[in-house]
Amino acid sequence: MDLFSISQLQQFSGIKAHTIRIWEQRYNALTPGRSEGNTRHYNGEQLRRLLNIVSLMNTNNKVSELCTMSDEKLHRLIEKQAIPLQSAVPEYDFYISQIVAAALEYNEVRFDKVFSNALMRYGMKDVYVHIVYPSLGRLSLLWSTSVLAPAQEHFITNLFRQKFLAATDALPIATSAAAGKDAWLLFLGEDEFHELGLLLAGYLLRQAGKKVFYLGANVPFDSLAAAVKSIKPANLLYFLVHKNDTETDQELLTRMGQQFGNLHLYLACDVARSTSFKKPKNCTLLHAAGDLMAVLEK
Repeated sequence: MDLFSISQLQQFSGIKAHTIRIWEQRYNALTPGRSEGNTRHYNGEQLRRLLNIVSLMNTNNKVSELCTMSDEKLHRLIEKQAIPLQSAVPEYDFYISQIVAAALEYNEVRFDKVFSNALMRYGMKDVYVHIVYPSLGRLSLLWSTSVLAPAQEHFITNLFRQKFLAATDALPIATSAAAGKDAWLLFLGEDEFHELGLLLAGYLLRQAGKKVFYLGANVPFDSLAAAVKSIKPANLLYFLVHKNDTETDQELLTRMGQQFGNLHLYLACDVARSTSFKKPKNCTLLHAAGDLMAVLEK
């Protein structure tokens, strides 16, 4: 799929549709096509151009200047902006937009350059919290609306997975003695396969010195119960990613609360989804990486 509505451009770029229309009218920033019903539609090149403009909005260039620039000049500015400057104020949106663009283009070189530059500039924790996590949210939106093709989604998530695993592997492993009773068991339930958020959580926990037992994706409930009995963790952390009906979500949460009532449960899911079920009393909801970090800071 290579055609997008203006509402989709708003979702992917963070720029309101009204503002996009103004940029078109005043600066000819984008040149949308028209359907037979006279509805705007945009192709992949237009989406990438908008992402590049958004990436450069917090530089010394005015929006009016960026909107009138050629694609070639925007690309040159993107390359220049990627050079780390010690005095620069962190501008995370630049990296988020460039990671999305790399996914759309199957561009591993671009991804690696942007990611490596971000690590040099901000350090691992800030990159994971302020760049990677929001990027995952935007890519998830692209994927869930079928704008990002399955192959593109697999391509970019595999690159993220490699970075997560490498970063986590570089951290020291907490000993059982050092961890005490504060061990964490991380898993995804049955039919849950998107584990990037879980990998990020594992990294943050291990960086905080916690003992982490990572079970990964698609863990049957009986296997989870057996692992809990053997490991005896104090905390269980899991994600709801796959879209289920409310009854299925509630059934899982109720079962978790009954089976593991003596443990602290941490459930990561989007805010809208959490309003449709009743969580167990021993469960804390996490809606962003910052929520987990707040727990760790306590």
